[in-house]
Amino acid sequence: MVIQPKHIFSYPKYWAECFTPATFLPTSREEMDNLGWDSCDVIIVTGDAYVDHPSFGMAVIGRTLEAQGFRVGIIDQPDWHNKTDFMALGKPNLFFGVTAGNMDSMINHYTADKRLRSDDAYTAGNISGKRPDRAVIVYSQRCREAWADVPLIIGGIEASLRRIGHYDYWSDKVRRSILIDSQADLLLYGNAERGLVEIAYRLSQGQSVASMQDVRGTAFVIDQLPDRWTLIDSTRVDRPGVIDAHVNPYMSEEELAAATGKPCRINTDKQTGEATLQFVPHKEIINRQRTVIRLPAWNKVSKDPVLYAHASRVLHLETNPHNARALVQRHDDQEVWINPPPIPLTTEELDTVFELPYQRVPHPKYAGQKITSYEMIRFSINIMRGCFGGCTFCSITEHEGRIIQNRSEDSIVREIETIRDNVPGFTGFISDLGGPTANMYRLACKSPEIEKACRKPSCVYPGICSNLNTDHSSLIKLYKRAQQLPGINKIAIASGLRYDLAVESPEYVELLVSKHVGGYLKIAPEHTEDGPLSKMMKPGIGTYNRFKEMFVYYSQKAGKKQYLIPYFIAAHPGTTDTDMVELALWLKTNGFKADQVQSFYPSPMATATAMYHSGKNPLQKVGYKTEQVNSLKTLKQRRLHKALLRYHDSDNWKIIHDALTAMGRFDLIGSGERCLIPANKQDSRQNRKAGGSFRTQHTGLPLKPKRKTRTQHTRRRGR
Repeated sequence: MVIQPKHIFSYPKYWAECFTPATFLPTSREEMDNLGWDSCDVIIVTGDAYVDHPSFGMAVIGRTLEAQGFRVGIIDQPDWHNKTDFMALGKPNLFFGVTAGNMDSMINHYTADKRLRSDDAYTAGNISGKRPDRAVIVYSQRCREAWADVPLIIGGIEASLRRIGHYDYWSDKVRRSILIDSQADLLLYGNAERGLVEIAYRLSQGQSVASMQDVRGTAFVIDQLPDRWTLIDSTRVDRPGVIDAHVNPYMSEEELAAATGKPCRINTDKQTGEATLQFVPHKEIINRQRTVIRLPAWNKVSKDPVLYAHASRVLHLETNPHNARALVQRHDDQEVWINPPPIPLTTEELDTVFELPYQRVPHPKYAGQKITSYEMIRFSINIMRGCFGGCTFCSITEHEGRIIQNRSEDSIVREIETIRDNVPGFTGFISDLGGPTANMYRLACKSPEIEKACRKPSCVYPGICSNLNTDHSSLIKLYKRAQQLPGINKIAIASGLRYDLAVESPEYVELLVSKHVGGYLKIAPEHTEDGPLSKMMKPGIGTYNRFKEMFVYYSQKAGKKQYLIPYFIAAHPGTTDTDMVELALWLKTNGFKADQVQSFYPSPMATATAMYHSGKNPLQKVGYKTEQVNSLKTLKQRRLHKALLRYHDSDNWKIIHDALTAMGRFDLIGSGERCLIPANKQDSRQNRKAGGSFRTQHTGLPLKPKRKTRTQHTRRRGR
């Protein structure tokens, strides 16, 4: 069945269209009065400072709803200690929309080591503490206190990645769906324009929010399952720890059907006309559009890590919007129902969303205050959405989907011209033409039919799928056209680059290296060893080496001295101490001294987080006796792996020394070429006992001075 969604800008406009678009969406009653509004139809509550730019969620949603004729107000970074700020714009006519902002509030507040951050890039002045922990829950509670009868809809990255029972790194337990804790009416996950426009329109037509249980990309709470749906237990999709009995090869089709409880059908031979009964597999007789998969209940996954890994695996199998089925998970006496993902926006729809009347600057109330996140994207342009890489530690695929949504070349060029002509401070430099991945623009499956049926988590792992089109010609054409625009001096590519795709197009690599790299290019091989790479779903280091050769060659050809800056992750599930030692040796051999390093951060719903919590690998069927994944949970382990990435820092030598000694790797302690840290006297004695031949001279670590003997003192005094 082909799904044909309604064009998001084809709905009849709401009556308030008579008001002209607001210069800035109002954040106060005074601004509403200046616009002639007596009320807002929709009020968006956000944890970020309001920046009217298409890279900020509140602006995109607000402007999209405004284009439908709705009056949208913004309550940005309210004081959450009471309901006063949540009443500042009055009672919304249709609904409250609540989001934590562009970042998960917990990740915004805490480092990977659970230390409180001292800054916030999404707050004016870079000041921390302007939003609460678990902002969606707190904001939702205050909205209910302010106007209890107003429909409450939650969304954004924080809500999106907590739509089912999820492992919470900060409390080290499996929390309930955020729908339960926030008591919201609806949750919209992923890019929500399509669903939110439909909901706003239906609410404006007098429908109740309780009746909107058919909108794709939504989740909601129900007391009991609806009628006329086929319920499948998730263990029939992917059995955790169960081995199916072998089928008796001597059974007839009728006996096989009777033994399995599945039907037969009449099959007629086209040549002989003979009719026989044929066993019908379960999946062939079920209407997927009316099928829901029951995940293990929250109280089970919260106590059984294997069931948690199983639930995570099943959820990720049901992410293709063209074949995904609904999911349901019981939470005590309530059911959390999750509809299939939204159908991606067409190029025409995405163009319209990005060309709405954004001011492309922060709200005037922040005049003179710097908002770091805005400064980073001020002169950058988003050319696409989504990512089919499927990296297990990343949440982009879970949130935006793996089908790439592309803008047209003309729309991108118009945005460049808008920046050139209207954005204050522009000097001719476009800081980025990219997205979640810089070079996935217009890359897709060669066959739409295969794409709609595919359930693979990645199109590029363990290798590039043979059905994937890797032609970079559209991106090359865009770069060349953009660079030739009057007033454009330089266009850089700052988004993450998928180098295993780039090497498939030498023409693209040459253009990138010769025209769009400013001396340094950051890429992310993440690791060098197969163990952790297989858990990340990242290509081997050989692909990086191939890209590096091309990078060096084309840099020299262009007469430029340029450098690759590789990024790596420490303490990722599946990584051993030996893996990190080998990575440190690779860094030293290649002359890299990392200034900043990244530790694995277990974000909600990511596949790698399921590995971290359960010790199982959801990339394959999980069971109680299946592969155990090494998870680094102690602070000491995580610090060691991080320290090994900065082996050259003397502050890390003590922890590395202790680890290498425990591993018996005395060959890496000393002054040799392969040594990671200097030796000390104790190492020398241990080495001699082991039959080694190290140089005993210390080359860096501070040692206590040798204690002078009585004889030495006597001789110096001439006695």
